[in-house]
Amino acid sequence: MQVGNNSQINTDVYLNANQSLNKIATGVTLNQASNDASSLAISNNLKVEANGYTQAIENTNSAIALNQIADGATKEQSNILDSVKEKLLQASTDTTSQEGRDAILKDVKSLLEQFDNIASSTNYNGNTLLQNSQTDNSASNDLQFQAGNENADIIESAGIQSNTEGLGLSALLNQDASSFSSSDARAFLEDVDGAISGLSDIRSEFGSVSNQLESSTRNLITQQNQTLEANSVFDTDYAKESANFSKQNVLAQIGAFSLAQANNINQQTVGRLLS
Repeated sequence: MQVGNNSQINTDVYLNANQSLNKIATGVTLNQASNDASSLAISNNLKVEANGYTQAIENTNSAIALNQIADGATKEQSNILDSVKEKLLQASTDTTSQEGRDAILKDVKSLLEQFDNIASSTNYNGNTLLQNSQTDNSASNDLQFQAGNENADIIESAGIQSNTEGLGLSALLNQDASSFSSSDARAFLEDVDGAISGLSDIRSEFGSVSNQLESSTRNLITQQNQTLEANSVFDTDYAKESANFSKQNVLAQIGAFSLAQANNINQQTVGRLLS
């Protein structure tokens, strides 16, 4: 014989209170498939997309930093070439003595050695940027930057060889001082002009890639924000859930009191029935 039972009511109140507390703790309304299976799948997909955009933004920011380092290095190389040209112009005139011309060539070689030092030492996270490696002065490898969630979202940077060999200045670097004449100096002016032009092309390439990366970053941030906003519909309404949690607590207390009263009445009833 069952005299009375309100345990199901108490269980429902407990479950509702627990669900509200879980939503408050996690900040989302969907914590398990039973909440809403289809909506949970949508929410999870949006989270994956948002996380992907976050990583892609980190990728493009790293790539921008890489390009800025390379551009800064080639800017210093450009300054060196300007100084080399100035010194060659000084050596090109016959009013400069042979002794003075020899001293100028020594300065030019020192500048070109520094030019090559910049090429071999400029790197980002292990990638040598201006030539193949620190000890290999051939062209650097092409670089690919993942700038989105899809396989095709790639921004490429072509390999370069920004050293004396790559820019056609090896002959000047190896010029013998004993035979360095004013006509030699004039002939090398054309080589230096070609190197300056080639270096300008390299810097333009870095600038173009940086512009692509910055544009991609802005677009990724926009997509990330839109994705997060779309997923925000599944975020917890704290005011609503806090009120619901308080309500369930009150109901639980009322249920507990009612259960205690009912048990007391049941015990009295059973006692009377058994007497």
